[in-house]
Amino acid sequence: MLNRIREDIATAFDRDPAARSTLEVLTCYPGLHAVWMYRLSHALWGHQLFWLARLLSHVARWLTGIEIHPGASIGRRFFIDHGMGVVIGETTEVGDDVTLYHGVTLGGTTWEKTKRHPTLGNGVVVGTGAKILGAITIGHGSRIGSNSVVLKDVPECSTVIGIPGVVVGKNEPVVQDGRINLNHHQMPDPVAEVLRHMLKLLDDVNIRIDQLSSHDESMKRDVMSDMKKEHRKLEKFIEGEGI
Repeated sequence: MLNRIREDIATAFDRDPAARSTLEVLTCYPGLHAVWMYRLSHALWGHQLFWLARLLSHVARWLTGIEIHPGASIGRRFFIDHGMGVVIGETTEVGDDVTLYHGVTLGGTTWEKTKRHPTLGNGVVVGTGAKILGAITIGHGSRIGSNSVVLKDVPECSTVIGIPGVVVGKNEPVVQDGRINLNHHQMPDPVAEVLRHMLKLLDDVNIRIDQLSSHDESMKRDVMSDMKKEHRKLEKFIEGEGI
């Protein structure tokens, strides 16, 4: 237990540049307090002391503003930065080296007593206010942008933003120089990308139409074929598959 506590404190120093001393981390980091109380409630849950486990998790929520159901499964070096408003549901599974920011919800989408909450792989970073809902899987090393709402599985090392969440590309390795890369603010802008793509398409079409003669049907067909391809790309992007 002491080794896990030391590991948690070291994790806080690794992922929060505001951490100044061990005493400060021990006394002023609600994310750590919530995780430690979760471990106690999770142990009680494992011994089928359900009411006592829920009572302890309720006290933890009152003290920290973070609600972690004692039935959830959470790996090592899990860090919640700030933490207010974080909610983690009963059947959630969280891997190692995962980071959540405040306002994150790992929620369920069914009334059935089955696996109804998400699974987060190792090294996942979830930005402020993001909602990950349902029995979906977020692949290892993926990043979820702030205020995104994720309803579908996410491949490994992907970047997801938007409502509903859309995979907009691959990200850099999670571990760089032995430390977790927390640059979760460096997200692409899919709307700007679509606009740039459309403007380029219009420019290309205008140039090629200007070059056409009224009798060059073959070239016209080529232009129309290219336009259809670009149109399909835009439809694919709108459907959430990315360009």
